[in-house]
Amino acid sequence: MLTFESNFAAKDLAIVDSAQGMNERPAGLDAGKSASDLRQIGRRLTIIARMLRSNFDRQVVKLSVTRSQWSMIAVVSQKPGASQRSISEMLEMSEASAGRLIDRLCADGLLERREHSNDRRARAVYLTPAAEPLLKQLGLIAQASDQRMFKGFSEDEIDTLGGLLNRIYDNISRG
Repeated sequence: MLTFESNFAAKDLAIVDSAQGMNERPAGLDAGKSASDLRQIGRRLTIIARMLRSNFDRQVVKLSVTRSQWSMIAVVSQKPGASQRSISEMLEMSEASAGRLIDRLCADGLLERREHSNDRRARAVYLTPAAEPLLKQLGLIAQASDQRMFKGFSEDEIDTLGGLLNRIYDNISRG
C-alpha cells in the first residue's frame, strides 16, 4: 500500500471505503495496486492542487487581487482578443460570471473590450498597459512558486511527471 505523510487533518484524507464497489480494482490495472492505493494518489493530487492555490493566494493578497481576478488576467494575457464566451470556458465559469469579472477589471483599468475582428456581436478582451506591472508581479510570484514546488527535481523527473499528469488528464477528459 502507498503511504503519504501529511500535516493535514484526517478530514483531508477521509473517505468511506466500505461503499459498494469502492474496493474493486479498475479494469486494466496491474495486480500490484489496490483501489485504495489509487484513491490515496487521487486524494494527494487534490490536496496538492488546493495547497498550490492557497499558497499562491497568500502571495497575491498583497497585490489586492482575488483568485478570480488573477486567473482572468492570466487567461487574457495568454489569449489576447479572446471573447467573453471563450474566456468563460477556459476558466470554467458561467458567461455571466465572466462578464461581471471582466466588467470589474475594465472599471479598474486592467482590461478593455474592443470590437471582435470575426464577430460583430462579440467583444474581444485585452489587457491594458496598466495591467502589465501587475502581470509582471504575478509572473514573479508564479515563478517563485514553481521553483519551490520543483526544488530537488531533475529535468528528467519533471518531464516524466509532466507526461504522467498529461496521461491522467487525458483519461479524465475522455470521460
